[in-house]
Amino acid sequence: MYQITSVEDAQKLEEQEVGVSDWIVVDQERINKFAEATGDFQWIHVDTERAASELPGGKTIAHGYLTLTLIPTLTESFVEMPNLVRAINLGCNKIRFYTMVTVGSKVRARATIKQARRRAGALHLISEVSIEVEGARKPACIAEIIGMYFLDDTQ
Repeated sequence: MYQITSVEDAQKLEEQEVGVSDWIVVDQERINKFAEATGDFQWIHVDTERAASELPGGKTIAHGYLTLTLIPTLTESFVEMPNLVRAINLGCNKIRFYTMVTVGSKVRARATIKQARRRAGALHLISEVSIEVEGARKPACIAEIIGMYFLDDTQ
């Protein structure tokens, strides 16, 4: 795990891969809970019987945005900021979905710090995160994530 206590620490990690997570299984329960949370009940996600007869491979498919929302959990152990006061998610510059995540697939995250700058008294960090699917040639998702990290520099 990398430790960042200043903007300068983060800048030393630019263009470096900072972590690869463990694999997690995307099961139907997770997909159904995401559908409930978002109201997106499109049959390709939640209707296992219809998927068995109509979808290639016969399996339901995780929501693309479910895949995206796994990023914080999958990457939380990549970098430690012991003097973090608060963090703010500023969004994404770019998100692309390349491969479907079928039910039962294993996924993991791989992250690289693209840019670290001082902005508004905080660390403005842009990271590229790839969500890989075990056995797939292409990642499920690649997202450029932007965050602001307010660090206590008095420590």
